[in-house]
Amino acid sequence: MELSLEEQRVYVMRLLDALEVTDRDKRLKVARAILYLAQGVFDECDTEADVLYWSRHNVFLLYDMGIFTALLELLSMEIDNNQACSSAVRKPAISLADSTELRVLLSIMYLMVETIRVETEGDSPERKAAREAFKTELGSPLYNGEPFAPLLFTMVTKFCSMNAPHFPMKKVLLLLWKTILFTLGGFEELQEMKVRMREQLNLSPLPEDSIKVVRQMRAASPPASAMELIEQQQQQKRGRRSRRPLVKQDSLDTYNERDPFKNDDVRDEEDDPEDVDSGIEGEVDPLDRDVIIQPPPPPPLRPPTERVSFPRGLPWAPKVRYILCCFWFTLYVLSFLMLFYSDIDTLVGLPRPIHESVKTLKQVSMETFLCQSESPLLIGQGEEEVEETPAEILYLGMLPSLSQYVIALLKLLLAAAPTSKAKTDSINILADVLPEEMPITVLQSMKLGIDVNRHKEIIVKAISALLLLLLKHFKLNHIYQFEYVAQHLVFANCIPLILKFFNQNIMSYISAKNSICALDFPHCVVHEMPELTAESLEAGDSNQFCWRNLFSCINLLSILNKITKWKHSRTMMLVVFKSAPILKRALKVKQAMMQLYVLKLLKIQTKYLGRQWRKSNMKTMSAIYQKVRHRLNDDWAYGNDIDARPWDFQAEECALRECIEKFNTRRYDKNQNSDFTPVDNCLQSVLGQRVDLPEDFHYSYEMWLEREVFSQPIQWEGLLQAQ
Repeated sequence: MELSLEEQRVYVMRLLDALEVTDRDKRLKVARAILYLAQGVFDECDTEADVLYWSRHNVFLLYDMGIFTALLELLSMEIDNNQACSSAVRKPAISLADSTELRVLLSIMYLMVETIRVETEGDSPERKAAREAFKTELGSPLYNGEPFAPLLFTMVTKFCSMNAPHFPMKKVLLLLWKTILFTLGGFEELQEMKVRMREQLNLSPLPEDSIKVVRQMRAASPPASAMELIEQQQQQKRGRRSRRPLVKQDSLDTYNERDPFKNDDVRDEEDDPEDVDSGIEGEVDPLDRDVIIQPPPPPPLRPPTERVSFPRGLPWAPKVRYILCCFWFTLYVLSFLMLFYSDIDTLVGLPRPIHESVKTLKQVSMETFLCQSESPLLIGQGEEEVEETPAEILYLGMLPSLSQYVIALLKLLLAAAPTSKAKTDSINILADVLPEEMPITVLQSMKLGIDVNRHKEIIVKAISALLLLLLKHFKLNHIYQFEYVAQHLVFANCIPLILKFFNQNIMSYISAKNSICALDFPHCVVHEMPELTAESLEAGDSNQFCWRNLFSCINLLSILNKITKWKHSRTMMLVVFKSAPILKRALKVKQAMMQLYVLKLLKIQTKYLGRQWRKSNMKTMSAIYQKVRHRLNDDWAYGNDIDARPWDFQAEECALRECIEKFNTRRYDKNQNSDFTPVDNCLQSVLGQRVDLPEDFHYSYEMWLEREVFSQPIQWEGLLQAQ
């Protein structure tokens, strides 16, 4: 802290040189010194703010001196260390000692990625330039011809295939998640990219920002049980003031519940928040009212624009389905536009939601033409220019082994799920949390139990966020990239896995307290360590909810919604696995975004659940009407969808698979149409071509000649006669 910047650079350079020594112990000691710098030289700091300041300062200094590239080389060496992998495979039990160097390297890299990714107000122009350079470096194919993320995916697949059981999966998954979050961007960057791409394609602006709309929603009360209704009736008989156990369908939630035709002043007087009921199927016990997860404060209202407006009672602007758009478009062309010769661009008289869908139809027609251009008669007519976006580069790097990556991530998710039972043949995800010596006291056992549960929660959080980011960015980059990942998730049993995850006491999982505040960094290195007792560990922290677990639940519900939306075969999987009661139990979590995704999943399968289910769940049906987006001609509340015939399910998946394979072949297969490429018939030209041979071939050329040429009898006369 007392050195000048130049002296700090000299010190870091000495550490960088020492990283190249052959002695493993010395190299580990130097790596620990770099980790201490990245953690903010906490031994010289007095407050947590000082630790965070010096950590940020040192991380940018380390990146400027090229530490990340050196760490990447060491990480590649550890990944390819077959001796360490084979010894770990032979061990009966793997502990923290087997992955010491890997954990140190991954910790430094994680601190660098996360610190540089987060932008602060006081960042200098040099730091902003370093952030953009680091972002480009991570997303570009600079590391062995591929981005940094596929290298981490390779570590995941090696671990799940039991070839490297000592890999610290929690740190690998966290680094992988933050790397993709940094290179591709989060939800806010995704929204900006959507707006920018719509402007480039001359599409109308989005009617609303989905993130802002959800943030303004209020959570509804969960369905009331029979005991809660009886208790409320008894309280009413005793004269106590309580809310009504059953409410009207038009007052299920206080968000935008008011009549848009009433006067605003009268509305403000009438809608007292104490008297408005917001339950779905009743109200919870009054003693439990303080466990409501409050959403963040709503953002300021945006100035009025010329975007699509919707009634104040609905949070979403309505949309139109693809099938309805086809009907309108065909009818419109046949009946009206025949007056104008070959004019199919005029959209006069059609509703505004259909305008955008017509443009989508034209994009689908263009994709169909490009796929048909694989014919040898159309070579060169369907070529497209592919923009080298970070998502495109990542997809290209993941494409050869995408199915293995998806299966490996779902295996880890299954092993970390709280409902999973320990099996002898399952993968061991606790290799980087179990100590060499098992605990011998009650306090040590409790501490280890909390660490294990926290370890699993972090793995679930990283995997859920990682999969959701991939789906969202691939969907924006190209729809078939999204469908390819989604189909691999479905084939790897992602739907029953997520339902199994939610088939638990979800309120207990959301309110779990698997953390020890006294051991949180940087609190534990600045303040004096209090004495830990069994009572303090059992009490946990003061937080009422575990935001980490809530984050994971929302991500998993969003993933399930994305892979089943408008796919009848996958929706029927939700029905077959009896997801409705599981999802209804998840409504007990009073958080608006989580309830929205649950209601979406209930909406898409409502038509298959029968009239009796809809009749006994009218409050849930009303909540769906109120909170989920409406679509024209979407009869989700009835059972008369002719497109939901069971014999079409397999054909639907096969047709989608065929389109995806055509897309991947057309865009990424460089050897396509090889049967129709011109053949060079000139002997001198063929023999004069330069052929790249491996280096070891020159040393064994004579042996190859003797084995393949001289020792093989060739009947030249027969060959000439055949000609």
